[in-house]
Amino acid sequence: MTPLSLDATQYPASHGLLRSLMLMAWMVEARDPYTGGHLWRVARMAEELGRSMGLPDKEIRRIALAGFLHDIGKIGVPDAVLRKPGKLDDDEYAVIQAHPDIGRRILAEHPLAHLVMDVVFHHHETPDGRGYPLGLANTDIPLDARLVGICDAFDAMTSTRPYRKGMPIAKALDIISNAAGTQFDAELGRQFVALGHAGAFDHIVGHTDEGIPLGVCISCGPVIQRYRHTQAGEHADCPACNARYEWQQTGSGLHAAHIGKTHGSQGMPLPDTSLLHTLLEEWSPLQA
Repeated sequence: MTPLSLDATQYPASHGLLRSLMLMAWMVEARDPYTGGHLWRVARMAEELGRSMGLPDKEIRRIALAGFLHDIGKIGVPDAVLRKPGKLDDDEYAVIQAHPDIGRRILAEHPLAHLVMDVVFHHHETPDGRGYPLGLANTDIPLDARLVGICDAFDAMTSTRPYRKGMPIAKALDIISNAAGTQFDAELGRQFVALGHAGAFDHIVGHTDEGIPLGVCISCGPVIQRYRHTQAGEHADCPACNARYEWQQTGSGLHAAHIGKTHGSQGMPLPDTSLLHTLLEEWSPLQA
């Protein structure tokens, strides 16, 4: 089934600004074949953590939106760095470290910047002052950036990359617990760990949408895109090695079965517009 359209004519004019940011964030993520679903996972974990901290509902939605947009500055990171299948060297890591400032500059004149700017610019700051880009410490780091920073790091730890398998949830939670007060906000870190041990993230880790687990290429590891409306018999292609898969129905749901190679590059996966539509409906009231 063809993914739903996210054409601007389907939405009220007031949604256009938010829709454009969400599409930009999606396309940044789609450039990296190894991080599919990262933005959704960070947004949903941020919701869980914000709710557990007793934040108002509107603030929780705003932070979730910021979590979805936090990496928008990676639009300025070259493909050679963003898509590198191995570990980054020092020079490449310095390029990656520029993405919060790139995001700040992209959003500087945007009418919705006030909703997400602190997270976009400060989500890599750490309480011990050793983060970037400004080396802020403790409560000088905005609360929403501290909150999203934990979710971002946890997802990075539990996600598989070509050079390492994703950590078990329990191991990643132990790392956050041990680094609470230095790399991570102490109070938020403790609450995040408690939520994790209670199973609050089990339905998020390893998923690209609610109830949709990651599809992974057996040859090279990147995410195989599956949409909410994907049906058995439809095809999907690995964005890195062009391996072709067919979605087949199994007792546990749809499974991506390898069936060969495509004849050429398929490019980036298309946006999951049904998912983006749901998120747009959730977050558009923030513009009021």
